[in-house]
This record gives sequence, structure tokens and C-alpha cells, in this order.
Amino acid sequence: MSEIADIIDSLESRIEKLFTKINNLEKDSTALKEELNAATTVIQKQNNEISSLKTGFDTLKMANSLLGGDENKRDTKLKINSLIREIDYCIAQLSD
Repeated sequence: MSEIADIIDSLESRIEKLFTKINNLEKDSTALKEELNAATTVIQKQNNEISSLKTGFDTLKMANSLLGGDENKRDTKLKINSLIREIDYCIAQLSD
């Protein structure tokens, strides 16, 4: 009879250990899920910032190409003025 009691006590202690491990694993799982959600939020914010910076970079690149470098600014301005005169001429022709 004492052997059965020892086996039962052994099983009870093993079951307690298993429940303790299960509880610890559930806590770890919850903590990891929260950490994953936080990391996902940070990644989303960084992706949005990268997208915004890319848009700004493209805008600056386009503006720089329109203005040209320091040596080409005068030529670029002359081209823009020439285009404006051509557009004004076309508008005048359409108005007549």
C-alpha cells in the first residue's frame, strides 16, 4: 500500500511541476506576444518614416534636377523663361 501512496505522491509532484511549467510558459508566451506587437508597431512607424523620407528625397532630387547644379543655374533659368514665353505665346494664339 505504501508503494501505491509513493507512486501517487510522485505523480502529484510531477503534475504540480507540469502545471508550474505550463503557467511559466503561458506567461512567457504572453510577454513575447506583447514584445512582438511592440516591435511590429515600431517597424510600421519606421516604414512610414522611410516612405516619407523617400518621397522627400524624390522631391528634392526633382527640384535639384530642375535647378541644375551651381554652374547650370543660369542656363536652367533661361530654359524655364523660354518655356514660359512659349506657353504665353500659345495662350495668346488660342485667345485670338
